Amino acid sequence: MVQINREKMMGAKRVLMLVGDFVEDYEAIFPYQATLMAGHSIDSASPGKKAGSTVATAIHDFEGHQTYTEKRGHQFPVTIDWEKVDAANYDALVIPGGRSPEHLQLNDRVIELVQQFFAANKPVASTCHGGLILAVADVVKGRKCQSYPSVRPELQRACGIWDEPTPGLDGVTVDGNLVTAAAWPGNPAWMREFLRMLKDEC
Repeated sequence: MVQINREKMMGAKRVLMLVGDFVEDYEAIFPYQATLMAGHSIDSASPGKKAGSTVATAIHDFEGHQTYTEKRGHQFPVTIDWEKVDAANYDALVIPGGRSPEHLQLNDRVIELVQQFFAANKPVASTCHGGLILAVADVVKGRKCQSYPSVRPELQRACGIWDEPTPGLDGVTVDGNLVTAAAWPGNPAWMREFLRMLKDEC
């Protein structure tokens, strides 16, 4: 009880992060650690997985080819049972990119959770291919956003307003409660704006 009261006094927030196998390594690890460093708590959840299990990550790199390369990353921890995830228990949501949004977008409960965060106007940070999930959830209509460039058609079909990423994919776009970036080079700007949003919510 003392710890909970102290967290409230410090303005600590509870954050949920949606992950799946082959989530982009930097886009999961960086926001996880940055959120903890800022004094907030964060749960990582994955459909069908229990607390104490892991998801495999992938490292996407930009090495002069027509598209990114992909390498095997780490085992990233899942901290809460999927069945126990309740959007009402969290103040904000993080959606990393990589390969995982390709299959997470097909999960009805993932889509429902995302819609619940938007319905409550809670901060949502999405990067890279996380835009696939936003498009399916139908939450970007009239919103300025960016994502990995190959996701642009899906966001535009969902009536999102495309904000062209910087040449180095290191920028960020903020529109209301939504903070979006194009890829892991944008992690510093992406998390700076997300954490600022959490602070402003105190």
